[in-house]
Amino acid sequence: MEQEDSKVLDLVKELVTRLLNSPSNSNPNDNTNTNSTKQSLKYAIRILSSRMTPSIGVDEAAMADSIKRQLATQGKTSDALIFADLYSKFASKSGSGSVNNKWAVLYLLKTIADDRKKGKIGSETRVGNGFLLPNLNVGGKGVIRGFENGGKVGSWDVSRNGERVEKGWDGGVLLVSKDPSNMREMAFREFGNLVKEECEVSEEVLVRDVLYASQGIDGKFVKFDKSVDGYVLAESVRVPRATRIMVRKVCELGWLFRKVKGYVSETVKSLAAEDVGTVGQAFCAALQDELTEYYKLLAVLEAQSMNPIPSVTESVSSGNYLSLRRLSVWFAEPMVKMRLMALLVDNCKVLKGGAMAGAIHMHAQHGDPIVHDFMKRLLRRVCSPLFEMVRTWVLEGELEDIFMEFFVLGQPVKAESLWTEGYQLRSAMLPSFISQSLAHRILRTGKSINFLRVCCKDRSWADAATEAAAVTGTTTRRGGLGYGETDALESLVTEAARRIDKHLMDVVYRQYKFKEHCLAIKRYLLLGQGDFVQYLMDIVGPELSEPANTISSFKLAGLLESAIRSSSAQYDDPDILDRLRVKMMPHNIGDRGWDVFSLEYDARVPLNTLFTESVMTKYLRIFNFLWKLRRVEHALIGVWKTMKPNSIAFTKLPEAVKLQLILASRRCQVLWDEMNHFITNLQYYIMFEVLEVSWSNFSSEMEAAKDLDDLLAAHEKYLHSIVEKSLLGERSQSLYKTLFVLLDLVLRFRSHADRLYEGVNELQARTVESSLPSRDKPNRQSSKKTPVPGSWLGEGRKAITQRAGEFLTHSGQEIDTISKEYSTLFQGFISQLPTSQNSTAVHHNIVSSYKRNSTMKWVQIWLHRVP
Repeated sequence: MEQEDSKVLDLVKELVTRLLNSPSNSNPNDNTNTNSTKQSLKYAIRILSSRMTPSIGVDEAAMADSIKRQLATQGKTSDALIFADLYSKFASKSGSGSVNNKWAVLYLLKTIADDRKKGKIGSETRVGNGFLLPNLNVGGKGVIRGFENGGKVGSWDVSRNGERVEKGWDGGVLLVSKDPSNMREMAFREFGNLVKEECEVSEEVLVRDVLYASQGIDGKFVKFDKSVDGYVLAESVRVPRATRIMVRKVCELGWLFRKVKGYVSETVKSLAAEDVGTVGQAFCAALQDELTEYYKLLAVLEAQSMNPIPSVTESVSSGNYLSLRRLSVWFAEPMVKMRLMALLVDNCKVLKGGAMAGAIHMHAQHGDPIVHDFMKRLLRRVCSPLFEMVRTWVLEGELEDIFMEFFVLGQPVKAESLWTEGYQLRSAMLPSFISQSLAHRILRTGKSINFLRVCCKDRSWADAATEAAAVTGTTTRRGGLGYGETDALESLVTEAARRIDKHLMDVVYRQYKFKEHCLAIKRYLLLGQGDFVQYLMDIVGPELSEPANTISSFKLAGLLESAIRSSSAQYDDPDILDRLRVKMMPHNIGDRGWDVFSLEYDARVPLNTLFTESVMTKYLRIFNFLWKLRRVEHALIGVWKTMKPNSIAFTKLPEAVKLQLILASRRCQVLWDEMNHFITNLQYYIMFEVLEVSWSNFSSEMEAAKDLDDLLAAHEKYLHSIVEKSLLGERSQSLYKTLFVLLDLVLRFRSHADRLYEGVNELQARTVESSLPSRDKPNRQSSKKTPVPGSWLGEGRKAITQRAGEFLTHSGQEIDTISKEYSTLFQGFISQLPTSQNSTAVHHNIVSSYKRNSTMKWVQIWLHRVP
């Protein structure tokens, strides 16, 4: 190699010497010629030793045109014509002795001219036949190639005083031409050696460390730094800044891998403590599968990293090696997946079950096909346990939720509360790809199966579930449904719900006779069976007039049986009659039997799901109100029975007493008529306008009910309608209290009327006795009865008349007091009625109804506002 360099330099030196020593320039004693020779030699060596390729394309014709334009622009038209002529001859010459690379020659000439023009050439010296060679600014700093140690090419620094100082390569070589020899490869080799000298660590070592880091393992130079939370190259390692940035960028994959692998490891450790649900386990399994594919890629890259990285001069077109840039290309797709997995790990650390599946599903809405396919494959694994829970719930009624991750929550409750409280929907565990309406259908389908199995003891629901799966084309085995098959899931749930709900309604209506029980409650608890209620009130009335703490519930039960046998109720279904029982409510001191007596209906499983404790409480409240109305009606009938026989007995009384008695009796009858009119119309309204209309609507809704929830809603609406329209609702509390004061006042009136007519009967008996001869008078001494203080026994006719006047006057005053109190309460009751939008018209109707003593009209007006 050194011999070749020496030959090249010798040839260059000989060429320059001959050019400068031509006859026109032959003056050996000329110092200027000597200096020009040295400078020209330096310049020639600088040009010929340039090793870099020009930055422009090889185009001979374009280069010639550029030179001609440059000469013409400078005003050298003649020189441009001469150049054009010379170039045509130069280009046409071919064969032996001709120049092959003509473009290089033209480029050399143009570069020399441009270099001279920019001032890089100091003074100019005409040499030979007018050809100008440069002076390389000897006084400045430059890089030259000289001869030393037998012609070896070296690097020199030319100082201002002309002394040469040997120095390393200082850059700045003029780019001239492409050397046809092996100089370009030599330059690349030298450049590679310089890079290796600058880099303390080779790229092969860095690639190996990066592969270690991508597996979460520290390498020799690339290690995990907790302060920056990532894999970095140590600052003490001497590498180019670009290489350091490349290593940091590629090592991001290792940081992501570390996060994902750590989550999987922690989850596996938590399996023993049963803190991870089935969805979480499926998620970890899916992540592990992706990491397995990632390991396969790393194995391939490990094999490629064993091949040495070729230098810049070697052929790299088919080399099977691994560099940092190639590694970054290989890691492009795994980087996307690993970033996504790391993001899912961060979002799902505290989630489980349906909440975890929903959070992962939110990241699947992506436009990138790679991300979309990856998320779809991942979600199919993750959602597999969740869809299996849905399948077993809607087809088998089984709730396999050991880790509490399903959106249906089951609780241990009593059989009567199974439907309402046994199963609930947990919105927190509902994944976003299942809608609320679909979730409620799923909940109801499973509840229906469990209700049939637990409460109704029915097993034929399995046929309906199998038929639903067959119709929708869904298998009843595991794995029949998966992520992305929401439409198939919805079809299965809809069909299963329709068939199972229909079967459930048939069982409730036909086997357990729900309609018949509702009608029985209406007839007995809502007092719709008139003859039974009347007979019951007649036979239990005397007992209920006693203090509550002295009444025997067993005796009342016997009286109830007598009322059933003595009325048309005896022809009802024995199962219904067996459920009707007497119930004594808690009582206080001073309460009468009327205040604590009630009837109850025993709704057994599964009917107690519909007739719950709260529902029966509402029925009991309605019964107490209706029983109060019937008691008041019964009391008014009793007053009428007392007044009617005595209306013709007044003729036997003295005229003075008779006149007072007629006035008192008339006041009593007028007040009785007002009260009876009020109670009759109110009872008519309650029994027909409220109970019958509500029952008619309830019957229609029962026929239209498609599932148990619809039936429960219809029953609740039925009760709500009765409660609100009967003035028992929350917004009618003041009216309710006023009404009950009115009813108590009617009962008070009966007691006064009873005392009045008892006194009249006694007065009439004493009057008849006083008019008889002494021998015909009964011997009161033999009866051993003593006169009671305040009674008329033992008094004469005059005294009887006086005492009768006092009694009738006092009774009339009591009747007048009750009448005034009744009128005031009744007027207050009417004034408390709420008004509608047109308050003037409503008030007019109320006043008109009051004048006519028509209760039904103003109640109907008020009821127009009741839903």
